[in-house]
Amino acid sequence: MKGVYAVTALYWLGGIIVFLVIEALTLGLTTIWFAGGALAAFIACAAGADLLFQGIVFVAVSLVLLFFTRPFAKRYINKGTEKTNVEGIVGREARITEPVDNRMETGEAVVAGQYWSARAADDGEVIGRGERVVIEAVKGVKLIVRAIK
Repeated sequence: MKGVYAVTALYWLGGIIVFLVIEALTLGLTTIWFAGGALAAFIACAAGADLLFQGIVFVAVSLVLLFFTRPFAKRYINKGTEKTNVEGIVGREARITEPVDNRMETGEAVVAGQYWSARAADDGEVIGRGERVVIEAVKGVKLIVRAIK
């Protein structure tokens, strides 16, 4: 019977290694939770638990780690990640190069040297050429802007 536990223990160790390698390659907090679950299942196996119990331990520990530590990890570990592309322009200022009028479906703004179609955040608002705006959102290829007062 000890031979069965030894083989099962090797599978759990292999799982831990695979999950950690995937985590190291992606750096995106994708499989670390399952490595923890596999470690707990390995410990259960070493203690002599049957395969069903090991599987339950793996699933339970993985889910607990996923649901209780992921929000914390995302908030504090990825805190310094710089926003890129579209995410990076939300909240920035832009200059209107063609009057923005949602009813006429016109408007253009330049931000960081790039020209974008623009629409006003408030449908009735018309924003003139040369005015400064703040970018509130990006929908498709259009900036949603609000005039700075």
